[in-house]
Amino acid sequence: MFLRPISTVVCLLIAAQPLLAQTDSTGLIAPGAALQKVSGQFAFTEGPAVDKKGNIYFTDQPNDKIWLYDTEGKLSMFMDKAGRSNGLYIDRKGNILSCADEKNELWRIHPKTKKVEVLLTDYEGKKHNGPNDLWPDRKGGIYFTDPFYPRPWWSHKTPFLTAQNVYYLPKGAKQAVLVATDLKQPNGIVGTPDGRYLYVADIRDSKTYKYTINPDGTLSDRQLFAAQGSDGITLDKRGNLYLTGRGVTVYDPSGKKLTNIPVPAGWTANVCFGGKDRKTLFITASESVFVLPMQVQGVE
Repeated sequence: MFLRPISTVVCLLIAAQPLLAQTDSTGLIAPGAALQKVSGQFAFTEGPAVDKKGNIYFTDQPNDKIWLYDTEGKLSMFMDKAGRSNGLYIDRKGNILSCADEKNELWRIHPKTKKVEVLLTDYEGKKHNGPNDLWPDRKGGIYFTDPFYPRPWWSHKTPFLTAQNVYYLPKGAKQAVLVATDLKQPNGIVGTPDGRYLYVADIRDSKTYKYTINPDGTLSDRQLFAAQGSDGITLDKRGNLYLTGRGVTVYDPSGKKLTNIPVPAGWTANVCFGGKDRKTLFITASESVFVLPMQVQGVE
């Protein structure tokens, strides 16, 4: 269903459109479930993140907006002029953490007041290339990827930093720590709930790696998890990892491919679990967003 742009004060109940019934032998997808298109009114959707109630925030980066899809199926604009937010994550206090790459910063946004706190502006005096995706740990620190994708809203055409790396911003710090330099173009990132491991997708090298998180926040013991890169990534409570790009591909904790969920879009950018029971797979894919009922819960 195509919807006209709506204001920040208007909420619309979206009648999701069933598309393709999903065949599944893994026990991941709800029996008889069909992929449903929520809306196709956007320019490019990214960064889905779920709050404690199960509401999902996501970005339309070219249009510089953050949207909200609530547990009742209502879609509304949450924030206009959102710093060209890309990847999002909700912290333990309910604040929205954002990769705001208009000025290559990390933001914290209060969900009620929409007040913005800039957490990070540079690395050793140089702007980051473009924080893309992030994951906060239990200590309040933030891991984030910093690839370089030239944006039409930037005046510069070359990266400020020569390498595309992974960084860690400790709680309360103003300077990030370099934690991974062994990737060509890191993109999607997510950690396990116990804080022991971090998954990072190297989209340019078509690989996804698993790192051990050390007590001081550094990373070690890099292991190849899957011979597939990804844009955004997420985990379910069984430890399965969900990679995006051409649909959504699911791998079990050992790195075995379980299934691919086709998505009728040019590019599937990101994914998360939402809803009151965390069993709704929410997919951002080019100009559209989709939902799919699942049997498994997400960990976010």
